[in-house]
Amino acid sequence: MNAPEVQVRQLLTADATLFREIRLESLQCNPEAYTSSYEDERSEPLSVFEDELQKSTIFGAFQGDELLGIAALSAQQGSRKAHKGILWAVYVRANARNIGVGRKLIAEIIAFAKGRFDLIQLNVNTLNQAARRLYETFGFRQYGIEKCAVKDKDAYTDNVLMVNLLKAGIAE
Repeated sequence: MNAPEVQVRQLLTADATLFREIRLESLQCNPEAYTSSYEDERSEPLSVFEDELQKSTIFGAFQGDELLGIAALSAQQGSRKAHKGILWAVYVRANARNIGVGRKLIAEIIAFAKGRFDLIQLNVNTLNQAARRLYETFGFRQYGIEKCAVKDKDAYTDNVLMVNLLKAGIAE
């Protein structure tokens, strides 16, 4: 699999089945990375995933017809927070890792966000060093830690809060 063969495009409502499949896979394979759970989302009807594709901007990385990864961007709700985008649901299938798929998805998200948002925020599990390094190469910087962000049974994990200031003149 070569990275140049990978094409990134925005997912449409017609892609809801593909989105649902990869979203559930991400929750099942990497539960530590998400605040949602496989158990919570697996029983949701397809219409919930169709709605999400309409509310958020979700990009998919494809090789041919195979969806290799996803990344989503949503606007924060409310007029005083709408200048902030939230990057979420970033996932690359195991067979497509380390070939630039995640890099292509994040680049597409940032290109889309410029001119629409002043900044992008995200949170990432403190143990996910590879994702943190990837985000840092795109200008994301840590601004805090959310303690006990996720509880799975009796175990807690923290999240690193990161921001990418897209608009010139915003003070760090």
